[in-house]
Amino acid sequence: MPADPDLFSGRIRIEQLEVFARVGVPEAERAEPQRLIANITLWPACNLRDLNDEIARTVNYSAVCDETTKFASETSDKLLETLTDRLARHLLKTFAIRQITLELRKFALPDAQYASVTVTRNAAEE
Repeated sequence: MPADPDLFSGRIRIEQLEVFARVGVPEAERAEPQRLIANITLWPACNLRDLNDEIARTVNYSAVCDETTKFASETSDKLLETLTDRLARHLLKTFAIRQITLELRKFALPDAQYASVTVTRNAAEE
């Protein structure tokens, strides 16, 4: 069993980030950007105990939010699964991240609070 990344480095969590994307199978669903909620957990490449209070040594979570919002707004995927995977891989390549878990929530089902897709990606596997 792989070691828990938190034991060695710590993690950063971004909860309930509101983004807008054109996503859905029917063309009508993609006609206008729809509200999604992103929950992001990331493990920085640098161990948190080695940061020396310098933002340049960590992952700037404000920049992660900006990049997530931008990426989502520029996409038009049919499947939430595709968007979630593409976004996780993009953030992994853009920032000094060892591992990321990304959940995207979509509010398109009338009888459910939301539907969501969660992926975990590791820089060593990319």
